[in-house]
Amino acid sequence: MPVFEYKAIDEKGKLASDTITASSREAAIDALFSQGLSPSEVKENNPAVQKQPSRFSGRITRKDVEKYTRELGNLLAAGMSLSRSLKILGRESTKPAAKKLWSDVHDNVANGSSLADAFRQWPKCFSTIYIAMVQAGETGGFLELVLEQIADFRSREQDLRSRVQAALIYPIILTILAIMILLFLLIYFIPRFSSIFAEFGGTLPPLTRGIVACSSFVLQYWIFIVGAVVLLVLLIKSYIQRPEGRAMFEKWLLKAPIFGPITARFAFVRFARMLGTLLNAGVPLLSALHVAKEAIGNKTLANAVDDAVERVRKGAALSQSLRECPTLFSGANIEMISIAEESSRLGQDLSRLAEVNEKELDRNLKTAVSFAEPAMLFFMAAFVGTIVIGMLLPIFNLQELIH
Repeated sequence: MPVFEYKAIDEKGKLASDTITASSREAAIDALFSQGLSPSEVKENNPAVQKQPSRFSGRITRKDVEKYTRELGNLLAAGMSLSRSLKILGRESTKPAAKKLWSDVHDNVANGSSLADAFRQWPKCFSTIYIAMVQAGETGGFLELVLEQIADFRSREQDLRSRVQAALIYPIILTILAIMILLFLLIYFIPRFSSIFAEFGGTLPPLTRGIVACSSFVLQYWIFIVGAVVLLVLLIKSYIQRPEGRAMFEKWLLKAPIFGPITARFAFVRFARMLGTLLNAGVPLLSALHVAKEAIGNKTLANAVDDAVERVRKGAALSQSLRECPTLFSGANIEMISIAEESSRLGQDLSRLAEVNEKELDRNLKTAVSFAEPAMLFFMAAFVGTIVIGMLLPIFNLQELIH
């Protein structure tokens, strides 16, 4: 008889993990529920069951996964079995890469794996949050509802990301334009003027001498400057990828004057929407909190939520527990969560709260961009103006230079 490994939450809210023998995965889940356990993960202890991930040509996009998730949820809601639904989706896929992926997922499920375990073989296509939600839906018996919620969540998440990216495009373009103008002046414009000044002789103004010196330095050592910039970027990237470096960067980002509040509100929107989605799908609060914590995207804030989850496990109210993280949860949001708890509408109100904060985030982004645009234009004008004035100053003393 097969042996299954499981992770479950007992009646006291503690996480337990062990193995259980049962005729099937469904029988193992039923046995765990009869023991007073709420399983969050149940998989067969047989490494040979799963088909190993294979390489496929092409690329699986976020839209492909979202479309697949919605269609799979619709087929399951229509009463079709999971194995048959996966087979249909694999057969009907038009992209070779998608067809191969869905076929491999079907083979793993047909061999006895859970859908979450089958998805776990392709982490580049299915995130840990996605897999955790599927796992919760399988465990609770409402997989089709969770899949629909995942598709809606990913759609809203992509819309939010697109708005953030669109808001940053113009400042980034201005920054690149300023750098290109500065390089043009230093490499092409200033050397032409400096050769003319050299023919006249005389003493140049201090500002002009400084600009000419900068131009000469860039022309003489440009290869070392480029190498130093590339090396610095690689070192910073490498440091941020390490846990301690990422933690320091995230703390700095949260303390930044403009980006800090925007980052915190963006994290709250993701957390509230994920938690509301899971609760509306019937996932228990503790399990939902563990999954929603991963949606925050900021390790510093996620650690703060970890402490809140521990207080909830000990019996504290959610609103009171989240109050200890004021960076992520404002006083107004905490009061709304408290009212939602009292009225037993936590899932619906969290989703509504995510929408309200998303609109506020849009306004904050527009405000930040409205400040960034004139600031960037001011710095561009300051750079260019300083160089132009520095190069024109000797012309005002042209007679002295000629003598």
